[in-house]
Amino acid sequence: MDADPYFAGDGDLEAARELVAGAGDRELFLYPGTAHLFTEHGTPDFVPEAAGLCARRALCFLDALKN
Repeated sequence: MDADPYFAGDGDLEAARELVAGAGDRELFLYPGTAHLFTEHGTPDFVPEAAGLCARRALCFLDALKN
């Protein structure tokens, strides 16, 4: 998530932005919030809406690899 203290606070967000900068075949998706394990069912950080969107995006990415 965009305000996750581990992802954003430890520099991973900036590194991710550098990876996608200027690359036409890459896209960075950020989800609003501070949760670290927002896709993990059963954790206090689980955010169902963001987790669902993340899963759909991952499936679309994988589906595109087949083509």
